[in-house]
Amino acid sequence: MGTPNLKPRRIPLTIIDSTKPVTQEAHEHQHDSKGEGPRTLGQPAPCYLFVGDLPISEAEIAQEMQHHRALTPEHSRAGAARALVVRELLRLEVQRLDLADQVPASSHETAEEAGIRVLLEREIEDRVPTTDDCRRYYEQNRERFRAPDLIRVRHILLGAAADDVSGRIRASAEAERLVAELKANPVLFADFAMRHSDCPSKTQGGELGWLQRGQTTPEFDRQVFRLRVGLAAFPVESRWGYHVVSVDEIQPGAAQEFDAVRAQISDYLELQVRQRELQLYLLGLQERYEVRGLKEIEALAPD
Repeated sequence: MGTPNLKPRRIPLTIIDSTKPVTQEAHEHQHDSKGEGPRTLGQPAPCYLFVGDLPISEAEIAQEMQHHRALTPEHSRAGAARALVVRELLRLEVQRLDLADQVPASSHETAEEAGIRVLLEREIEDRVPTTDDCRRYYEQNRERFRAPDLIRVRHILLGAAADDVSGRIRASAEAERLVAELKANPVLFADFAMRHSDCPSKTQGGELGWLQRGQTTPEFDRQVFRLRVGLAAFPVESRWGYHVVSVDEIQPGAAQEFDAVRAQISDYLELQVRQRELQLYLLGLQERYEVRGLKEIEALAPD
């Protein structure tokens, strides 16, 4: 199991943060067509990544990269390489323990997937947090447990398609002009909405009603929830164009009592413990099955 004095290197694992079961995440792409990665004049794709004696080719990594979108190709490649390493570590351990043939596969999983499920059920202990654990987390993180903030908003949309450069320049200029006029005459907002807005809300004076985070386009949502009560001093840009915005009222979310969020906290803490246990288990597998080449791939995608 390796040299005790050496500190094992932790592999950040995408699958741990997934909402899918590990068995599904680890193998959901195994039926993807093979050999669709990059080719080199008909020659086999090069291999720089190995788990034990198994090579993982650049073609396999390229195929997996479509499931690991990132800001750069290097980060996508590193994410794909990590996922393939985890999948192979689990597959080798299932094979070593002869679990794949011992577990009947259901209609929703292959024999290998069933083996991995049983492997993890056997090796990773489920630990349900106690009430005291949950209450302690609640007391230490009270600010996280509030009902959603609400804001009451009116807007005037000066519409322009995202790829219409000249149209967006005109919309921005028009929105700035309306903001300047409304600063002097705020009572004209409903009239301006009817005359200038490209949103159906113009017939209600631009009223969007009460909003909470996540109910509107993300870029609009992020900006509007930073505003104070009153007319925004600048137009708010979104994919739809430019918005003249007035926040008429803000209603901060009320604190939630412990009983209302206890189940949510318990699920969160249980997941955290399981993630740590899984990380430790995979570190042990890395000591049993040597991983080579991953460090070099990750070095090309620094944090």
